[in-house]
Amino acid sequence: MIYNLNMQRQLKIMFVCLGNICRSPMAEFIMKDKIRERGLAKRVQVFSCATSYSENGNPVYPPAVSKLKKEGVTIYPHASVTIEKEDYDKYDMFIAMEKRNIERMMLKFGNDPDNKVSRLLDYSDNPRDIADPWYNDDFDTCYKDIVEGVDALIDYIIQNRL
Repeated sequence: MIYNLNMQRQLKIMFVCLGNICRSPMAEFIMKDKIRERGLAKRVQVFSCATSYSENGNPVYPPAVSKLKKEGVTIYPHASVTIEKEDYDKYDMFIAMEKRNIERMMLKFGNDPDNKVSRLLDYSDNPRDIADPWYNDDFDTCYKDIVEGVDALIDYIIQNRL
């Protein structure tokens, strides 16, 4: 669906990772700050969720919070939630951090008839997965990759969705 600049409906974006305590909330918070800076906060709503139930209710992982604070990103209230089949009709875009997240979403959704599902770095000039810092403890690279993807996603949204 293409959005006209005069439409009041907001574009709803869901960032998705495995546990919703590192990458997807980092992407959500970075995106919220960047769309506010670019005057798009009233036009784009941003959320995040997990593909697993393992971290439900948990806050953002402390090393992710530390990295975001170091970079001056706003920390928003957060408790991990898991994506559900019904979410497919509630959001316009599902932005995964890696291919495994897409595979798990497809198990829930069954398919993607409206082409709502993609990886964050698919919008960049260098499409790839964003490594999970829970396992490699590399929050610097994770942050840099997310910023690269968010910047490219915002450009895509401005050019193609708003």
